[in-house]
Amino acid sequence: MTDFSLTPDELAGFQKNGFAGPFPLYEHDDITQAWRRERIRLMDRSDAVYQDEAAKSGATNIANYDRHLDNAFLADHICSPQIVDRVSSILGPDVLCWRTEFFPKYPGDEGTDWHQADTFANASGTPQILWPNGSDFGGTITVWCAFTDAMVDTGCLQFIPGTHQSMNYDETKRMHYDPEQATNVEKDGVRRGFFGYDYRELQIDPDWKPDESQARSMEMPAGQFIVFWSTLMHASHPHSGLSKQMRLGFAARYVPTSVRIYPDTERIEEYGGQVSLERYGAVLVSGENAFDHNRIATETTLGHPFPTRRR
Repeated sequence: MTDFSLTPDELAGFQKNGFAGPFPLYEHDDITQAWRRERIRLMDRSDAVYQDEAAKSGATNIANYDRHLDNAFLADHICSPQIVDRVSSILGPDVLCWRTEFFPKYPGDEGTDWHQADTFANASGTPQILWPNGSDFGGTITVWCAFTDAMVDTGCLQFIPGTHQSMNYDETKRMHYDPEQATNVEKDGVRRGFFGYDYRELQIDPDWKPDESQARSMEMPAGQFIVFWSTLMHASHPHSGLSKQMRLGFAARYVPTSVRIYPDTERIEEYGGQVSLERYGAVLVSGENAFDHNRIATETTLGHPFPTRRR
């Protein structure tokens, strides 16, 4: 069986820069056809784990968090060896996928503002992941896969290499959700927002600005993915509108089994809505889970057969 673990040089580059890739996963035509099929299937939310009224309304992105828990294609995606082997070479053998989410960018959409995430308390003020005390790490490994072409003019990701070692934001502060005022704001000549928030409200130094002269644009054709620490300074370009194609990224987030996921909370509260975690479960994608502090996805918790093929 092919081993897709990061090579020593790739791992050293990851530790230095905070990201690795892009890497191939799907042929361009294959993912294009697959997404045409799956986007129709995903319209059926009858087995989706979040059935709250806020989610049903479609008013908030959390409506479509964790669709890998009811969609077989996405379930297989998060467990693909090309992804899991590389993530495990960073995090160790025992790994959970704790969240997935879609990141669409339509023609004319603003860019996503520069940000970092350690505990993911940035929107609600409540930590969503907590590493063990004394850990040298924080944040999560994000695997961002291009389901459509992600180019500069359609809003590809941007990274500032090497910024993952220190946080410029205090996630214990609270951002104020106001989609009318926090979107389509021009910042240093670029239209950037953060899904109805102004991420600058979390800055430790209110006068600090990211050094965009060091930024790298991460263009990827459909079917490629990139691996990065969530504590890496990252953003995205605006969609210029020159192309009529939506840019769609699918992000899967991974942590070791020792990390506590959604500790001491029963709901996710973000982006003007909330959903219950009653049917939520993290997915063991590699190794074993020797801990009992996390909800783990099972057929009992989901209420339907679990589509993911365990490795």
